[in-house]
Amino acid sequence: QVQLVESGGGSVQAGGSLRLSCVVSGDTYSTYYMAWFRQAPGKGREGVAAFEHVGLPSYADSVKGRFTISRDNAKNTLYLQMNSLKPEDTAMYYCAADRVNWLLWPRYKNWGQGTQVTVSS
Repeated sequence: QVQLVESGGGSVQAGGSLRLSCVVSGDTYSTYYMAWFRQAPGKGREGVAAFEHVGLPSYADSVKGRFTISRDNAKNTLYLQMNSLKPEDTAMYYCAADRVNWLLWPRYKNWGQGTQVTVSS
C-alpha cells in the first residue's frame, strides 16, 4: 500500500508563493497517477491539479496560470508550485494517488494527511 506525506504548507501574504511536496513510499511511484486537491472549511474537496493520460497537466480554472504541478519519479515526489496566492486559496492541501487516473475527481484511493496553506490579505 502506498503512503503519501505532504509538506511545504504555511502562512503567506497575498501575492506570495509556496511550494508543496508530496513524498510517496511503499510502492512503485511511477505506476501511480497523482493529483493535488484542497479543502477549505465548510466546503467539499476540490481538484486543483493533475496529469492527463499523456502526461499533460490539468488545472482547475481557479488556479490556471498561477499553480504548476510537477513530479520527479527519481525522488518519488510530487510538487505543487503556487504563485500569486490569493486569500481564497486558503485550504488544507492534499495529494492523492491511484492506478486509475481520476484527474480532478476526488475518487483517488490513496490520500496524504494534508498540509495547511493560509493566505492573508
